[in-house]
Amino acid sequence: MKVEILSGKTIILGVTGGIAAFKAAEICSYLVKSGAIVHVVMTEHATHFVGPTTFRGLTGNAVITGLWDEPREYEITHVSLPDKADLMLIAPATANIIGKIASGIADDMLSTMVMATKAPVLIAPAMNCKMWENPIVSANVARLESLGYILVNPGKGRLACGTEGVGRLAEPATIVRKVIDRLSLKQDLAGISLMVTAGPTQEPIDPVRFIMNHSSGKMGYAIAKAAADRGAGVILVSGPTSLAPPANVETIKVQTAAQMLDAVMSHLPEVQVVIGAAAVADYTPKSPAASKMKKMGAEFSLELMPTTDIMAEVGKSKGDRILVGFAAETENLIENAKKKLSAKNLDLIVANDVSKPGIGFGSDVNEVTIIDENGQETLPRVPKIQVANSILDHVKGLLKI
Repeated sequence: MKVEILSGKTIILGVTGGIAAFKAAEICSYLVKSGAIVHVVMTEHATHFVGPTTFRGLTGNAVITGLWDEPREYEITHVSLPDKADLMLIAPATANIIGKIASGIADDMLSTMVMATKAPVLIAPAMNCKMWENPIVSANVARLESLGYILVNPGKGRLACGTEGVGRLAEPATIVRKVIDRLSLKQDLAGISLMVTAGPTQEPIDPVRFIMNHSSGKMGYAIAKAAADRGAGVILVSGPTSLAPPANVETIKVQTAAQMLDAVMSHLPEVQVVIGAAAVADYTPKSPAASKMKKMGAEFSLELMPTTDIMAEVGKSKGDRILVGFAAETENLIENAKKKLSAKNLDLIVANDVSKPGIGFGSDVNEVTIIDENGQETLPRVPKIQVANSILDHVKGLLKI
């Protein structure tokens, strides 16, 4: 039975060397029956578990098993096929291929295609539970997710080695559902140019010390990722964070409030929407020391001066742009947010109470109220990527597209 969203879509199915490789045939069959055009790329180790003939019979296409396979047409396969792909799926994905991709290694056809594609990449891991729990694997998985790769987490149950634990390949139907969900993502912001500020700023006291707040940058990065996923051209102006920039986003790294202001104002003519999610320092040392200040064992005073309010400055040059600000408050949340909405010439403001435990700074979830001149919408505690898409839904309404 054909699934409309998959019909005619080109999908590269990567199969790596694990006992779960036999399930890749079922996944392949699902995709083909749903109308997808499937090209299978197998690692050398995968061919020891399932033969290429199986996938050739299911797809009607030649199966690629090595970098040195003779091409059927004169083209550079590891570049041309990824260019045609609407999506790449690696199932099963071993710890080895996860580590390669996370490290940027491209030493076989599959890892080379991953490096060459601009299509979304879904990764469905399968391995022994102790391998899945290994901190190196965990770090690699986290890095891939931060870069925009989509993980289909393994399930729990009896593994091939006889032990019980997390590491089983997700059910084929679950994996195909993830493929459908990803290809169903609306591209409703295609053609829109958008700038997001994210993270904290660091205001130097001397060459080794600075003033900074608790912002992690996660909210701004989530907005940048969601906007890019929905087709927008995105510029991300980021203060210092430990986050990897989202895929398909132009990222400009800055340190201070003054540098962030310069970056925003210089790129302002290029964009239709500005979303100020950065937690910019309100004050900066007036006269930073040129060399490290020695501890004297006595009190000292630090003279501060206010930084320029970036969103207020953007509001002065607003034109027909849509401006979205944030209000991180600890009291009088709605009242303070509405004052900022008016004072900074914003179209929307996103208010959140950072005194509530478990949300806001450093968290993967948030609980916000989105306010405009016509009213407000309060979102329950949800992942920041969901908050990001809700904000973008409001932006889309204001753009009237």
